[in-house]
Amino acid sequence: MFLQTIYDVTNPVAFAVGPLTVRWYGLAYLAAFFFGALIIWRIGKRWKLAISVDDVLTIIIGVVIGAVIGGRLGYVLFYGNGYYFSHPLEILMFSEGGMSFHGGFIGVVISGIITSRMTKIPFLTLADLGVIATPIGLFFGRCANFINSELWGGVTNLPWGVVFYRDVSAGLLPRQPTQLYEALLEGLVLFAILFILSRKEPPYSRGTFFGLFLVLYGVFRIAVEFVREPDVQLGYLFGGWVTMGMVLSVPLIVAGIILLIYAHKAQLPQEGSRRLETDLAQNDAKQDASAKEK
Repeated sequence: MFLQTIYDVTNPVAFAVGPLTVRWYGLAYLAAFFFGALIIWRIGKRWKLAISVDDVLTIIIGVVIGAVIGGRLGYVLFYGNGYYFSHPLEILMFSEGGMSFHGGFIGVVISGIITSRMTKIPFLTLADLGVIATPIGLFFGRCANFINSELWGGVTNLPWGVVFYRDVSAGLLPRQPTQLYEALLEGLVLFAILFILSRKEPPYSRGTFFGLFLVLYGVFRIAVEFVREPDVQLGYLFGGWVTMGMVLSVPLIVAGIILLIYAHKAQLPQEGSRRLETDLAQNDAKQDASAKEK
């Protein structure tokens, strides 16, 4: 009943100013990027990495571009079931919804490679910092999915079942609030694990957090998929229980295990911006030379 009350009193539109409407989904993205930047900055300083404010801004801009473009194209390719090939202009209609985490993840990885070259921060260090912050974004995003009546689960008699009446296809029976299951597991639990591990000094070797994130996200996502209804246009892929979300998560788990093995064997230390470290070294040398002249 508590969750049903929250659903009843919330509206997908957070507020409106004249013709401008601001939705909770958009605010969730803003909150994700804002808190993501703070977490990356804070952990970078704790790890004593050379990272500037400009570096953090460059990272976040890259994440925004990669997440939005990759998330949309991922939905079109993985979940569109051919619809967008017949209606290509609708690919640009972001207001109609339709974003894929797996597509967004691929987009962020590509943008991360580019950002790594721009900031001179090793890609795996950049990835480790990014995945520690990512669960917070997932938490906000899944909560927005709940408000939007998206990604709900199967019919249930559990006391916390929710009637998602804003979505006609959900019917008027209580359903599993799988958005909140994901917000808890992929958001709060995953963040707590990675954040606690990030406090170790010296930090774990480069790639450890990225690998652990891939494994845990994949496991959590597959677990929730068992009670989450598949997308209507796709249904179950085979066996009456395998979903697209499961299929896309398996490679993440495999890649994560491989990355964890590599990180354990390579034992590469976390490093900041080589460009910034060079600049600091040059400034120190100039100060030493100036002090000697005096």
